[in-house]
Parts: sequence; structure tokens; C-alpha cells
Amino acid sequence: MAAYLLSPVELVMLGQACRVVDLLARADADLAAADLTVPGSTGQPKAHPLIAATAEQRRVLDVLLRSLALPMPDEMTGRRRSPAAVAAAQARWRGERGSVA
Repeated sequence: MAAYLLSPVELVMLGQACRVVDLLARADADLAAADLTVPGSTGQPKAHPLIAATAEQRRVLDVLLRSLALPMPDEMTGRRRSPAAVAAAQARWRGERGSVA
């Protein structure tokens, strides 16, 4: 919050992202203490439901964080980017060669 001036909409997105992070922390703690499989309807082993739920929440978090469109280190204002564009920009900042798409 100290580094960026956020619009009211961005503040809402940031609040939602924080709630998703809190939810993921709780789910990860529950998963750490649980078996990764649970009995299915006919007794067969199936993946613990929290595995799929946390994967979905991580996708939601990614969308929320990208919607903030925070500026990259060399920018005055941010813009929305695809994950590939972010990775390419980060590779350039680190001085990596051949990593730019």
C-alpha cells in the first residue's frame, strides 16, 4: 500500500486477493495434516477435494493479482500482461539471454 496509489476498484481486488491468500494458507495447513487421497463413493481412492479447491483458488489469485496491473520496475504506470509477458520481462531484468518469448 505504501508503494502504490490504488484506485477504489484496485483496493477491492487487493482485499479479495488477501482473502484468497488467507484461504489458501488454511487449506494448505489442512492438506499438510491430511492424506492426499480420500475414499470415493464406492471406496476407491480419489484425490482429496482440497487439492482441486486450492488449485482453483491459486488461479483466482493469479487473476486478481494481474487485475491490479501494478507497474513493473521500469514503468510509471502498470498495465495488464499475460503470464508469458511477465516472465519475459523478468528474464530481461535479470539479464538472461534466450529467455524472451
